[in-house]
Amino acid sequence: MNFRKATDALLESITLQDLADAMGVSLQAIRQARTAEENKAFRSPPPDWERAVIRLAEARAKELNGLARQVRRGHWI
Repeated sequence: MNFRKATDALLESITLQDLADAMGVSLQAIRQARTAEENKAFRSPPPDWERAVIRLAEARAKELNGLARQVRRGHWI
């Protein structure tokens, strides 16, 4: 692993599409649930949204912990 690969992995993010896929809803549903509640386009978040957020957060944390271990061990190549 080199500097670029390590920093690319560090800067990867979860997208709204990833969130929509994890919740089994459309991207538009996620956008509407994230808008201000006073906005006419606002819709309630999908049911069980918390579980999807937990799964995605834990998966991302596992990826970042793995990256930290690799860099700590000096696995640069």
